[in-house]
Amino acid sequence: MGRTMRTPIIAGNWKLNNTISEAVALTTALKDLVADCTGVEIIVAPTFTALATVSDVIKGSNIRLAAQDVYWEESGAFTGEVSVPMLKDVGCDYVIIGHSERRQYFGETNESVNQKAKAVLSHDLQPIVCVGEQLEDREAGRTEEVINDHVTGGIAGLSAAQLLSGVIAYEPVWAIGTGKTATPAQAQEVHGYIRKLLKDAYSDEIASQIRIQYGGSVKPENAAELMAQPDVDGALVGGASLQAESFAQIVKNAL
Repeated sequence: MGRTMRTPIIAGNWKLNNTISEAVALTTALKDLVADCTGVEIIVAPTFTALATVSDVIKGSNIRLAAQDVYWEESGAFTGEVSVPMLKDVGCDYVIIGHSERRQYFGETNESVNQKAKAVLSHDLQPIVCVGEQLEDREAGRTEEVINDHVTGGIAGLSAAQLLSGVIAYEPVWAIGTGKTATPAQAQEVHGYIRKLLKDAYSDEIASQIRIQYGGSVKPENAAELMAQPDVDGALVGGASLQAESFAQIVKNAL
């Protein structure tokens, strides 16, 4: 299956930004700018507090909703956590799991990523499973070792059908918010390696269908070149998703 058979997927991870009123303004502007964009999946990931409101704003549009994290238990004595049924209730289709900032600051591990992915899939939502190496890993030549660890640990025990329900996002940590971007060739090399891992773990057919996003200082200026790579199926966008015009331009560059 060629790249043309995989629908590009552009997700805006707002991180810890935007009050509810700011979220409404951003989403309303974005909705108009991308209304005519077809053949690409468009996702926004607000903070928990803005999910319900943004869900209302995008109703009937071509924008879908993601959460930035989730807990794997459905309910109980877990103060401060949000469950998959709660995210489903608010209108989420996707959940970002294992973002490098969750790993770096909040103790996320391959095991917790795997538990979260299984919980998300059990309620028919779609996980965006993030993988990526730190600068010291890349400089020490350990990129493939880290990616192998993150991918195999994150998707352990998933059936082929479950795997295909999700998305993998490759984010070189050294390129997130630093202004550094992996070159298109560097991105393609790791995306190709991830697809090879999935081919070995599942099959060529499954590996050719899974979508792999690139995340790491994606901007309108570099998005088209990155997404022109044969194994790059979209972008997980951080800072540039906080401006409707720049995010819309990235979406259009995926067409």
